[in-house]
Amino acid sequence: MSLLNIGMSGLAAGHSSLLTTGNNIANVDTAGYSRQQTVQGTKASQQFGNVYIGTGTTLADVRRVYNSYLDAQLQTTTSLNSDAQAYLGQATQVDKLLSDSGTGISKTLQSFFSSLQTLSANSNDSAARQALLTNAQGLSSRFNAISQQLNQQGTYINDQLGSMAEQVNKLAATVAAYNKKISEAGSSGGMPNDLLDQRNETVRQLSELVGTQVTETNGRLDIYLGSGQPLVIGDTVNTLRVAADKNDPTRSSIIMDRGSSTIDITSRVSGGEMGGLLRYRDDVLTPAVNGLGRIAMVVADQVNKQLGQGLDQNGNFGSALFNDINSLKAISQRSIANGNNDPTSGNLDVTIKDTSKLTASDYQVTFTSATGYSVRRLSDNTDMGSFTLPVPPAAAPVIDGFSLSLNAGPVKAGDTFKITPTRSSAADMTTVMTDAKTLATAAPLTSTKASGNDGTGAVSQPALSTALDIYDPVQRLEVQTAVKAAMPVRLLMTSSTAYEVFDAKGTSIGTGSIVPGQNNDLSISVPYTDAGGAAKTFKVAMTVSGSPAKDDSFNISMTAPDSTDNRNSQALLGLQTKATIGANATSPGVSFTEAYGGLVSSVGSMTKQGQMDATATDTILTQARNARDSLSGVDLDEETGNLIKYQQYYSASSQIIKTAQEIFSTLINAL
Repeated sequence: MSLLNIGMSGLAAGHSSLLTTGNNIANVDTAGYSRQQTVQGTKASQQFGNVYIGTGTTLADVRRVYNSYLDAQLQTTTSLNSDAQAYLGQATQVDKLLSDSGTGISKTLQSFFSSLQTLSANSNDSAARQALLTNAQGLSSRFNAISQQLNQQGTYINDQLGSMAEQVNKLAATVAAYNKKISEAGSSGGMPNDLLDQRNETVRQLSELVGTQVTETNGRLDIYLGSGQPLVIGDTVNTLRVAADKNDPTRSSIIMDRGSSTIDITSRVSGGEMGGLLRYRDDVLTPAVNGLGRIAMVVADQVNKQLGQGLDQNGNFGSALFNDINSLKAISQRSIANGNNDPTSGNLDVTIKDTSKLTASDYQVTFTSATGYSVRRLSDNTDMGSFTLPVPPAAAPVIDGFSLSLNAGPVKAGDTFKITPTRSSAADMTTVMTDAKTLATAAPLTSTKASGNDGTGAVSQPALSTALDIYDPVQRLEVQTAVKAAMPVRLLMTSSTAYEVFDAKGTSIGTGSIVPGQNNDLSISVPYTDAGGAAKTFKVAMTVSGSPAKDDSFNISMTAPDSTDNRNSQALLGLQTKATIGANATSPGVSFTEAYGGLVSSVGSMTKQGQMDATATDTILTQARNARDSLSGVDLDEETGNLIKYQQYYSASSQIIKTAQEIFSTLINAL
């Protein structure tokens, strides 16, 4: 019977080993499966006289071949790689959108200035005028199209974050369920290998979505996010959801519900696809939207202002080609009140004062009292200082090119606002001019030399150096009326070195002197009275050269309608290379083209860095997966060898039983 028992124990052990090997082979492609090994032990020996004879073998355990360090390394690298791939996938789209000649701004902007150059060569050519108007419409439409695609990416990120939050909740609930099952199985002394593998694979899938910190306590896995926010504790789960950001409702925030309390963990989430999308939104998308908006705003503003200084074919001062950057709608939508503000508080108006000083950043305004506030630039976290709301609003301090004022209701201490000076400018840009004849290509004033002058004096073409505010119809009409009423103005040389200026009525309005033989820059102040009866002046700049004689005179008059004068179109053309964007204390700024090139370069640089990060993390992930698989993975060659070994073991054990049977039969027959 002892021999029979020994054979039976070997048969059982061989059978178990065959089952385990077969299970390994069957699960060779099962995600997260760790190969298993049978562990055998000897049964207690029996004493026969002075010797001990074995009684067979026993199955001590079916061991899971597993290393917690390698598995933790796989989870970490999975999180890093998912983050890098999600970031790269979105950044690449923006890079292609901005840099491609077919979708970017550069080619369209070049076409606009090319048509302007053509018009400058022939100011009265109606076809050239219409071409410029068409290219202006194309330019604004291109800004709109790019802005729309960038905004769609923002919407996509919001949707993805919501979908991923749901997936995280499902996976977290699955981990909690496994924790409970494994704890129950462990209480009976068993080791549920398959459940352990399935739980680890669920944690790995969770790491693809969000960066996690995993700790093991008494066989259970506790999972934390960010800086220690608990997602799974034993069999208890805290859920994630998305909600509109209280600072900016256009962006989704990630909220963790912890029983009766909630916490915004957006700024603490890192790793995984969620972390990659959030990083992309902060580092690439928001600066790109703001940078594009800044360029669109400066283009519209500078072109409009220069057109306002010229004269159109009808003999009228120029009108705007693009939309008003400080329309009532625009200034009221650049400030976002925080959702936690006092419900009775109002909001802020944001007026653009100097487009050349705008940055591509958002700002946070925090009120310390009903009128006192501080401003922080979010792109570099710079404190811009403390200010007070002025009365009237026109006296408001200018901060990076914009000013703030109340637009509705009072504010209270503790209220905060997010200021977005340039965000919507590319989307809002429109071409408002419809009549090509109203393109102001001529300068408003023309100088002529009176006939009969004896000297060699000459004057340059005059310029109206008092700026007409293209966005202020009252000021604009006031100056236009004054200029037309004062013309023509006559400069009379009272001697070879002195002059006197007379308006259209022959009234003397000023005197001065020159140095013969040199270029003398003159600034002539022409007085007028505004609608309210206040005395004001507008200024005319011109240069007197040569040596005029006594009684020589020069006339300054309005440029005739349909004139071939192209001085204002030349000034417009000069905007192509003029430094108009990003001026500060250390730099005069850059041109439109340079600013857009800088935006493309910045996005391209971040995309390139994203490519390097994605390549590096993918390599590290492959190494971590190979390291884990080299220990825990199923090797078909090895398992095939084991299958043959255990088959022979099983056969040998059956021979022991057969031998015991033959011995028993021999004994029976002998009796």
